[in-house]
Amino acid sequence: MSDFSPVELLELFQRAQNEFTDRVDAVEPGQWDDEALPGWTVADLVAHLVNEALWVPPLLAGEPVDLIEGRFPDGTDDLLGDDPFTGWETAADGALSAFAEDDALKRTVHLSRGPMPAAEYIFEMTADLTVHAWDLASATHGDTSLDGELVTAALVYAERLPEDGVPGLFEPPLGVPPSASPQTRLLARFGRRG
Repeated sequence: MSDFSPVELLELFQRAQNEFTDRVDAVEPGQWDDEALPGWTVADLVAHLVNEALWVPPLLAGEPVDLIEGRFPDGTDDLLGDDPFTGWETAADGALSAFAEDDALKRTVHLSRGPMPAAEYIFEMTADLTVHAWDLASATHGDTSLDGELVTAALVYAERLPEDGVPGLFEPPLGVPPSASPQTRLLARFGRRG
């Protein structure tokens, strides 16, 4: 990944995790069943990112995705447990620790869509966390402003996506004027109106 060094990628990932953690911490008890995305509650969104974080250590250890599937709980309640914030933080800490291992970003992860350099994988996860931090804040009426450096990095990632999105992963982009802010352009690139 020529755009960012391994140290920069790890720092961006940690900042994206922190931004998402702040949004999870701000969820009020009565908001967990509110809609975050079509078909997803706030709890479902957080559980989705818990699940992604749980998969990082075994993927970086070289395990193929088909051996990881089914290892972790798959229901929102099972993933979040009695304390969703702690569930998220525990999974996030494990993912960060795995990415921080000496040669982790030089490895290859084996996803259902094929092998991917770990440096590209952390870059994708950083963009995903950044956009989902906005989703979570938007759903809970929180602070929807995103870290400018994370927005810039996520835009670099987003510009590599196919013009029609990635089915099952990212929505097709929405049109926005060229004068739109970087955050608005980022959200539109992932099918959101910011």
